[in-house]
Amino acid sequence: MIILPLRHPVRIAVLVYFALLVPPLRHLLESSMTTQMLLQIPLLIGVGFLLPQALPARLLDIVSECNHQGIAGLLLASVASAFWMLPLELDASVADPLIAAAKYLSVPLLIGLPLALSWPRMGFIVKGVFLLELTATFFRLGWLYLIWPGRLCNNYLLDDQQRLGQYMLWIGGALLLGITAKLIWGRFDPE
Repeated sequence: MIILPLRHPVRIAVLVYFALLVPPLRHLLESSMTTQMLLQIPLLIGVGFLLPQALPARLLDIVSECNHQGIAGLLLASVASAFWMLPLELDASVADPLIAAAKYLSVPLLIGLPLALSWPRMGFIVKGVFLLELTATFFRLGWLYLIWPGRLCNNYLLDDQQRLGQYMLWIGGALLLGITAKLIWGRFDPE
């Protein structure tokens, strides 16, 4: 048996991607609204975040010309992530194989990859605005999932939705504390 070293990020991305496609793990992650939103989707974003090293230098040059200060990639990632935050789409990705395939392709390629290509190009202010908006999104969705009296997703129970809301509020709080600490004691960029 040949074991490939996993030091190369693209190999790790491919391994994680195919592990997420394996039916037992896929069904486990999609069996709960919490695991789908807080594990499966972030792992798919992480897969896309590891992909830039697999792209040819010529393509990276073309993308960098269109991605001034990372704004275009950030905008693309924001629109795609807003789509996958909709409860209707979470439901559809569990029930409809075409929507599931769209999720498995679009989340890494339209969220993770653009973020990976844009993050190093973003200035301090753009990174801060992005992180604050991410934090606000966790608070907004967490509050919505926690207080909504009915189920927003037909495939998931109300208690799972409320648990997800609590976790999202906790994550939003942790992000806010991290951003505050970073602003007080350091910067977002290494310079």
